[in-house]
Amino acid sequence: MAQEKKIKAGIVGGAGYTGGEMIRILLNHPDVTVSFVHSRSNAGNPLYAVHADLLGETDLLFTGELSNDVDVVFLCLGHGESVKFMESADLAAHIKVIDLSQDFRLGEMVKGRTFVYGLPEMQRDVIRTAQNVANPGCFATAIQLGLLPLAANGLLTDVHTTGITGSTGAGQKLQSTSHFTWRANNISTYKVLDHQHLREIRRSLQQLQPGFSGEVNFVPVRGDYPRGIWITSYLKSDLSLADAVKLYKDYYDGHPFTHVSEKQIDLKQVVNTNKCIIQLEKIGDRLVIHSIEDNLLKGASGQAVQNMNLMCGLDETAGLKLKSIVF
Repeated sequence: MAQEKKIKAGIVGGAGYTGGEMIRILLNHPDVTVSFVHSRSNAGNPLYAVHADLLGETDLLFTGELSNDVDVVFLCLGHGESVKFMESADLAAHIKVIDLSQDFRLGEMVKGRTFVYGLPEMQRDVIRTAQNVANPGCFATAIQLGLLPLAANGLLTDVHTTGITGSTGAGQKLQSTSHFTWRANNISTYKVLDHQHLREIRRSLQQLQPGFSGEVNFVPVRGDYPRGIWITSYLKSDLSLADAVKLYKDYYDGHPFTHVSEKQIDLKQVVNTNKCIIQLEKIGDRLVIHSIEDNLLKGASGQAVQNMNLMCGLDETAGLKLKSIVF
C-alpha cells in the first residue's frame, strides 16, 4: 500500500556490501526516502565513488554526521560494531533500528532497547509491533527456512547440514580467503561444526520445538563465486516425500518470499532476489532439504527491508519484487 508520507531512512555503514545492497533497494522503494548514508571514512564522497553502479542513480553523498530526523535506521556494520554504535550514538526513541550484525540476535539489550529476532517466516506478527529488530545471519536464514516446518510440527531429529557461500559473505574488506587468486578454482571449509550462526539457529528451533535437544551439525564451505548460499540438510524422518512437501507448502502458504519447488533447483534462481527456494528429497529413511538464497538479499539487506515493511505497516513485498538474472 502506498504511503502519503514517505518513510525517512538512514543507513549506517553504507560503504560495505550490505550497505550497498541497502542503498540500491531503498532508492527504488516506493515508500522510502534515503535521508542519509553514514560512513566516516567516505564522508563527503558521492555514493557512486564506492558503489560504482550507482552512478546516474543518485547524487547523494556519504556523511559523517547522524540525523534524528528519520523514521528508521539500518545498521550495516561489522560484528561487534553495532553495539558500540548504539552505546555511543544518541538516537531518538522514536527511531526504529534494524541491525544486520550478530550483536543482538540472542536477545541482547542496549540502552533500554530490546531486539526482536527478524525472521518473518517464523514470527511475522511479532516483527509488526517491534521497535528494534535483529536481522538473522545469512547462513542462519537459509538453514532455518529449511527446518522451520519440521520444528513447528515437532519433527526435528539430529540434523546434518552443509552450506556453500559466495565470497561476498566474507565482507568487502580484502582478506586472504576472498582474494581472487585464492578463491578462483578453489574450495575450502571453515568453522566446521562451530559456526557462530549455530547459536541463533538452535534458539529459533527450540522456540518452535521446545523439546529439541538434537545436534545441528553444520559444515560451512567457501564457494568459488561472488554471491548466493546453497544449503543441503538431512535428517531421519518417517514422512513420505508427498507428506513432507505438503507440510512445507502449508507452512509457507502466505509467505511471499519462500517457495517450495517440486523440481530440481539451482542457485541462479535466487541470486539478485529476496527469495528462498526449497526442494525436498526422500532417500531411504532420510529427508533431504535443499534451501537456497542470495546471501546479500534474503540473507541480509533484502530481509532487513522486508522487516522494515512489516514494522512500518507496508506491504511486505514493497521494494523487493526483484527478479533473478539467471543468465
